[in-house]
Amino acid sequence: MAEKQVEQVHYSKYEKARILGSRALQLSMGAPSLLKLTEEDYKRIRYNPIEIAKLEFNDNLIPITVRRLLPKDRI
Repeated sequence: MAEKQVEQVHYSKYEKARILGSRALQLSMGAPSLLKLTEEDYKRIRYNPIEIAKLEFNDNLIPITVRRLLPKDRI
């Protein structure tokens, strides 16, 4: 059985924008944050879902994956 290779992923600016936008939308619709922030931290960032999504992205906590098609339609 082939094992999946885990690599450090470098996202393009378009992939990053899509991931952050999707996660910010989820947060604004009531999804729980994956960060352990204090009330002071939430006040500092003014409960902004985009800022929360950026913090989650920087900590690699966003549960969104990117599928890229490789040559000959390999994934």
